[in-house]
Amino acid sequence: MAKDYSRTERVGDMLQKELASLIQTEMRDPRVAMVNITGAQVSRDLSHARIYYTVLEAETAENAKPTTDVLNKASGFLRARIAKDSTMRTVPALRFVFDESVGRGRHLEGLIRRAKEADEALLGTSSEPSED
Repeated sequence: MAKDYSRTERVGDMLQKELASLIQTEMRDPRVAMVNITGAQVSRDLSHARIYYTVLEAETAENAKPTTDVLNKASGFLRARIAKDSTMRTVPALRFVFDESVGRGRHLEGLIRRAKEADEALLGTSSEPSED
């Protein structure tokens, strides 16, 4: 039996799409110009939503703190715009959190690549497919 697509997941997906669009089109602050919404986690009672984002220039939450502050200050504006454009009875309170998983993924990918290159150098082989 297939897992049901829960209401919190549907609301999270809708928030992710709407916020990505609103941030790009409605916000004029240059600190949010390169923001990418990566996910939304909505509470079971639909009263709160944690919105995960990344910024092109930032690798850590500390580097992204100014952007986090701007987004959290604009959360009321963004919530009001979503409420105006949607048919939801209530829109969850928004809290923005920097998504560090993308940076961690890049770091792990680099470690794997270096380990692979070290193995190739040690064995004197290449991972390139040979043409026969």
